[in-house]
Amino acid sequence: MSDKQKKSIFGRKARRDKIDLEREFDTYGGPNSGPIVPQSPRDAIEPQEIIAPTKASSRARGTMVRFFNFLMTVALFGAITFVGIIWYGKTEYDARGPLTEETTFVVPKGATFVSIVAGLEDKNIIRKQGPLRVFTRGVRAAGKGADLKAGEFGFTPGMSMREVVEQLTEGRPIEYSITFPEGWTSFRIIERIAANETLEGDVPAIPFEGSLLPNTYSFQRGATRESVVAMLHEAQQKAVRDIWYSRDPDLPLRSLKEFITLASIVEKETGIAGERRHVASAFINRLRKGMKLQTDPTVIYGLWGGRGKPKDRGGLRRSELDKSTPYNTYQINGLPPGPISNPGIESLKAVANPLETEDLFFVADGTGGHVFAKTLKAHNANVTKWRAIEAQRNKEAEAKAKELADGVVEAPAQDN
Repeated sequence: MSDKQKKSIFGRKARRDKIDLEREFDTYGGPNSGPIVPQSPRDAIEPQEIIAPTKASSRARGTMVRFFNFLMTVALFGAITFVGIIWYGKTEYDARGPLTEETTFVVPKGATFVSIVAGLEDKNIIRKQGPLRVFTRGVRAAGKGADLKAGEFGFTPGMSMREVVEQLTEGRPIEYSITFPEGWTSFRIIERIAANETLEGDVPAIPFEGSLLPNTYSFQRGATRESVVAMLHEAQQKAVRDIWYSRDPDLPLRSLKEFITLASIVEKETGIAGERRHVASAFINRLRKGMKLQTDPTVIYGLWGGRGKPKDRGGLRRSELDKSTPYNTYQINGLPPGPISNPGIESLKAVANPLETEDLFFVADGTGGHVFAKTLKAHNANVTKWRAIEAQRNKEAEAKAKELADGVVEAPAQDN
């Protein structure tokens, strides 16, 4: 065997060993794992070119891993951020507020929480809302969005946002009151309503005399003047209806108008509650006998109307008593054409159920009340007594005025 033949044999053997080694590598963990099955005896001795394994699949798997890692990082960061925002919002919602002194805030009718945020911020009741809008989000989280009340509410220093929301949804709005004394005319009642700065709206027309019920009434800021007048009118209608149905059936009164008219006269004649039924009985007895009522308050109303007698005027003059007006009960028979004031409930009750007496006259007794009489003779004696009391008072008043005019000042008492 020649040297050339030997090299050829050894060369083929080396190539076979190399191929076997690569096949073993592929079989037990190479990039292209899996045994190579020869297609023919020649392939086993002289295999075709071996294709090197590719790294594309490993790169793809690395990209997917990095992508999923990114998603997990973002999700974790988002969860931490969300929890942080919730914690911060709850802390702010329950934290002490910026208000340093008591204040009030008016919620208009139809307002929403979103629409009043700026007003609450301006009055320093809540802190300025940043991008997180803690206040409005807290309202929604608490389910209070539709529970906002209209009205004026009071707030104390340091109230948290939660407490502010509770005040606006569960608290009582601030109430104001306005009082109308019994016996006031409709003119004076409207005058007081017009002067009240808490009420809103135009001043209504003066209602019919006797159509309003004097009393103390409550209202909230934002109420209109018309609504207050409506309250007085509704209260009067209910009171008159209820009392009229419980009246003495023998009264010489033919209508509600006459009933209210007599009650208005009783109201102006006496301010003492215990006298009202007695005064009413005297007028009822006069009506039954067809006598003139002869009462000064009706004459005053006929002369000056609902504005009343000027404050600088004293008693009625003879010329005024003789002046003919529809309300001059010294001249007309029976009741005047309508009420002369707005009577209160007690005067209405007094007329509906007066005392059973025979008295026809009464006059002031000098103590704020009246003395009653069945006969004109007894009444004239009572009038004489009253005039003596009145004269003495006038004399004392004149003496006091003279002292003031002369500059006489009483020396203060000194301790010994």
